[in-house]
Amino acid sequence: MGASFAVGVAAPAHHELTQTDADAWLDGYMPYALAQANIAGAVVVIVKDGEVLTQRGYGYADVAARRRVDPAVTMFRPGSISKLFTWTAVMQLVEQGKIDLDVDINRYLDFNIPPFRGQHITMRNVMTHRSGFEEAFKGGVTFSGAVPPLGDAVKRLLPPRVYMPGTTPAYSNYAAATAGYIVERVSGMPFDDYVERNIFQPLGMTHTTFRQPLPPLLAPYMAQGYPDASVDAKPFELISVPPAGSLSASAADMAKFMIAHLNHGAGLMKPETSLLMQTFYEGAVPGTNRMALGFYEQRMNGLSAIAHGGDLNYFHSDLWLLPGKNVGLFVSMNSAGTGGENFAIRLALFEQFGDRYYPTANDDPPKELASAKEHAKLLAGSYLNSRGEFSNFIDILNLFGQVKIGLGKDGRPQIPPIFGGAARQWIEIAPFVWQDAYGHQRIGAKMEDGKVARWSMDVVSPFMVWDRTPWYRDAAWLMPVLLLAFVVVALTALSWPAGAISRRRYHATLALQDGDRSAYRWVRVFCWLFLATTAGWSVLFVSISGTEVLDWLIRPLQVAGTIVSLGLVGSALWNLQLVFKGRRGWFARTWSVLLSIAALCIVGGMLDFHLLTFGNRY
Repeated sequence: MGASFAVGVAAPAHHELTQTDADAWLDGYMPYALAQANIAGAVVVIVKDGEVLTQRGYGYADVAARRRVDPAVTMFRPGSISKLFTWTAVMQLVEQGKIDLDVDINRYLDFNIPPFRGQHITMRNVMTHRSGFEEAFKGGVTFSGAVPPLGDAVKRLLPPRVYMPGTTPAYSNYAAATAGYIVERVSGMPFDDYVERNIFQPLGMTHTTFRQPLPPLLAPYMAQGYPDASVDAKPFELISVPPAGSLSASAADMAKFMIAHLNHGAGLMKPETSLLMQTFYEGAVPGTNRMALGFYEQRMNGLSAIAHGGDLNYFHSDLWLLPGKNVGLFVSMNSAGTGGENFAIRLALFEQFGDRYYPTANDDPPKELASAKEHAKLLAGSYLNSRGEFSNFIDILNLFGQVKIGLGKDGRPQIPPIFGGAARQWIEIAPFVWQDAYGHQRIGAKMEDGKVARWSMDVVSPFMVWDRTPWYRDAAWLMPVLLLAFVVVALTALSWPAGAISRRRYHATLALQDGDRSAYRWVRVFCWLFLATTAGWSVLFVSISGTEVLDWLIRPLQVAGTIVSLGLVGSALWNLQLVFKGRRGWFARTWSVLLSIAALCIVGGMLDFHLLTFGNRY
């Protein structure tokens, strides 16, 4: 899938949104896009003025059986769009006075979520992804066995809090699952039963369910999921926290849900409740998209869509509603596609939809501010994603996953293409707000104490930001230091067999006695053990996923890592002492100092990024 799909190109003229025109546009765009990205199948549905304008199916629901997608009945997995149903259920109970958006959610739970720095979480925090939880990764998806009861799952998976509630957007599947459990407890019925009785049945959604595995009557309608269309279908994904992402639905049923929310919640809630749910809050980063209660903003040509995306391993979807136009658009694909190009296809679909049917009145290129170069310098640096894990061994990925913003020759910000596609050229159009010079996306930065503290981009800014990396965790200097330290340890380890081979060849002996000889050997033993432990961690991180539980490997690595790290530092310092005490040559002294520094740097990094901790939660 080429970069052209990642940038919406404005249509030369305004088109009226009719079925004939929409069908022609979709039939020209989708088949080519799917073929280029090697995606098996997709559905698209557009609603307008309370009716289905068009619903289109493309490609295959089952490649091997050559079963084509039927938008009326073929069921796709919308992933996190499931949360809109969870939030709808919550708002129904808010309307009934059974849930208060602004009290401690522990009031509704049968377990306790501890306060963070004295503050508890509210449902408003949960619905705006500002509950402060770090990511919970382990066991999120399985392909066999039984899905645990929702209450058991949320109690077992409770992640630490890393942010003050209400302050930092950090997308949380766990928080959404907790909201679903609160629906269970407040309503007195299982979550699946509640949404069926209070959402699906009132709207006539007959090909939709949260249940896992699928009910027998619905299973024949389910599309298969694929990494891409050239490989075999994968098993049905079982989501351990269903309110966050287990929905299966047809495009026709998703149309009914969109129409209800565009029609002020008709059939689901009162208009005033719907308005409350769709009202945006102040953004965490000025100039970028904002969060509502469950919905998030996606702007297009001066219009604000309320939207949500969703991604499982093999299904990828987006939903956009334009209340001001009484129009909605939903797309879902049953493959990630080559290089994960599904995201670029979805984004371009929305941007081209806006350009075709609601073009901007002013298509002049963005005008750059005089402050552009000065502000770009302030933006430059290393940043950490707010959606992450910071209290367990997964934290090490925050060393490798930092986003580094640099400066181009023209003085403009250079931001890596985080979500694929080509790099963009950013033009500052307002103080600390930049726009893609040839597209629609914006980035914004928030200043604190004269420095850029965080930034984000439109497509994710309602629920995710990048905070400036503290100096002591900044990969810009830390990675070279740790790499050099690793090289010193590796060379020390290799010097043992190399020295032994050399001495044997020239019939020499190791010119060290007693403690010096012991220190020499123990240092190299621990260097080899460190390399072995590093290899073990590498295998773990290559293999680990939300679908597998690797406790059998995690615990031995944690124990071995602790022993080996302490042994490496201890033996290096012991060797250093003996080398200087024995007044050995300059090379031995220099190397003993380098090795001691390397060992301390490595252990410091392991402590800082939580590789030297115990526990198998992640």
